[in-house]
Amino acid sequence: MSVLVLVVDDEPDVEPLFRQQFRRDLRAQRFVMDFAISAADALTRIADPIEQTLILILSDINMPGMTGLEMLPKVREMRPEVPIIMITAYGDPETKRKALEGGATGLLTKPIDFTLLRSEIDSRLQPGPAS
Repeated sequence: MSVLVLVVDDEPDVEPLFRQQFRRDLRAQRFVMDFAISAADALTRIADPIEQTLILILSDINMPGMTGLEMLPKVREMRPEVPIIMITAYGDPETKRKALEGGATGLLTKPIDFTLLRSEIDSRLQPGPAS
């Protein structure tokens, strides 16, 4: 079974940027990357049963319609086990506080540090301790 990273962002250039940054991982099938262009689209995909194991959601905060911060509690309710990292152009303390209080695991600022993001994804791909 493959693992899935879901990226939620309304900007059309995000998908080719992420696919370029993670091309080796995607080609090696370390994980699958899927893209939602709105919070509503993301919620529909999360609600549907999927073949892949969802390991991480990356979501922009500022999107038309429902914002990433408004989407957070809905995702937490549907998939409480899936970590969510919010992405914002504004890394101010208030935005970070709102994101973390809403249930986000972390906050990345644009331009995205893909080295940091890669290590975050890698840590989720490691098998957990045997129970």
